[in-house]
Amino acid sequence: MDRIVLELNHIQKELGGQLIIHDASLKLAQGEVIALCGGNGAGKSTLLRMIAGILQPTAGEIRIKGKTWKKDRKEYAHQIGYMPDDYLFGQGLSAEETLAFWASLRKVSSDRVSEVLELVGLIQVRKRKVSSFSKGMRQRLLFAQALLAKPSLLIMDEPTNGLDPYWMGSFVELIRYVKNEGHAIIFSTHQLQIAEAISDYVLFLKEGRIAEEGTTASFIERYGPYGLSAAFDKLFAFPDLPLLTKEIRQP
Repeated sequence: MDRIVLELNHIQKELGGQLIIHDASLKLAQGEVIALCGGNGAGKSTLLRMIAGILQPTAGEIRIKGKTWKKDRKEYAHQIGYMPDDYLFGQGLSAEETLAFWASLRKVSSDRVSEVLELVGLIQVRKRKVSSFSKGMRQRLLFAQALLAKPSLLIMDEPTNGLDPYWMGSFVELIRYVKNEGHAIIFSTHQLQIAEAISDYVLFLKEGRIAEEGTTASFIERYGPYGLSAAFDKLFAFPDLPLLTKEIRQP
């Protein structure tokens, strides 16, 4: 049985006459997690929005469980849970009412609404209006709506923005739980410790190109004991700085 959930084949995106994404290809299987890392403007959000069907690629093809947006839009969308980097919720609605609305669109039971609110730690405040929520609480509500329909593919754009240290740790455990349930996950992050903690594979994007990729273990092999942090410094912050390899650090 084919375990591949997501396939990107030579994806390109042009906006305003400028190529934003250059020839990106990847595969993601059930129970796997890919992290997209890189600086601001690297193309992470654009790539995720194309996968989610919000933007269409200029060239190349995206498949989710063998389906494409153009030919099988309903089936394609049914496989996705999408968490944007921010969202303006209906300010007069409670957390429970907000998820109930999304559940009706996804044809999900009210029991599932309570289940995901419990999962993200919002069950005690489910009757509170979203307008009173902090940034971190809104992030958790966004995460809950992405999980509602038990999607084959979970797409998240900077999901840990605004989370406090406690919920940062809880987020890591939640992603491990979702991963173990067999979902495929792709997310963007500036927080390399999060990528390192939960990812099977990491892609560094730079100016719309995949500049570096591999497992966290392979980054340690190539860049030394600091792994992803050293790779980020070399690619973005200090490109002329010599690598701090394991051999250099050995006594």
